[in-house]
Amino acid sequence: MPGTSRHDKEMALNAKRQLSECSDPVERLRLQCLARGSSGIKGLGRTFKIMDDDNNRSLDLKEFMKGLNDYGILMEKQEALSVFDRFDRDSSGTIDFDEFLIALRPPMSQARKEVVMQAFRKLDKTGDGVITVEDLRGVYNVKSHPKYQNGEWTEEQIFRKFLDNFDSPYDKDGQVTQDEFMNYYSGVSASIDTDIYFIVMMRNAWKL
Repeated sequence: MPGTSRHDKEMALNAKRQLSECSDPVERLRLQCLARGSSGIKGLGRTFKIMDDDNNRSLDLKEFMKGLNDYGILMEKQEALSVFDRFDRDSSGTIDFDEFLIALRPPMSQARKEVVMQAFRKLDKTGDGVITVEDLRGVYNVKSHPKYQNGEWTEEQIFRKFLDNFDSPYDKDGQVTQDEFMNYYSGVSASIDTDIYFIVMMRNAWKL
């Protein structure tokens, strides 16, 4: 149970509402991502990852602009430029996109981060920092899944569907990194007002 669809809808509506009143370019970019639901920021990250041909985890302005465009983010060139400049701290003409995505996440309290990491560690059975189908075999019981019971899906298909919740719609590789997991839950967190409610939701969802 990643995040409830009701929270997703509420958050998307709130983000759209705030967008019309917001002038800060970084905040506007964050809100455009959140308007797509919990996985909006993670999806933008995946788009950048696909474009990072040389795997150096950085983007120049041209790649950055193309990434925003490919993901369907509506932004004036000047606005995109000021976002880029804000993250190009050493004026090298490139930005570190991991740093960029972390800054783009809605802020989360330490208590929320800790409970998200508890859930991640529980799922990451092998402890290699990536959740895969193999990890899920030990912690996620498919036997009660209706589509498994009626023979429609195999165990493997159910695991893949489960991972797809956290994976990007544009690049489903069946693996979820710690960053992707945190990006997903920062989106869910943005829709939940109190730490207590968020922590209870996480504990119930993952039986922590």
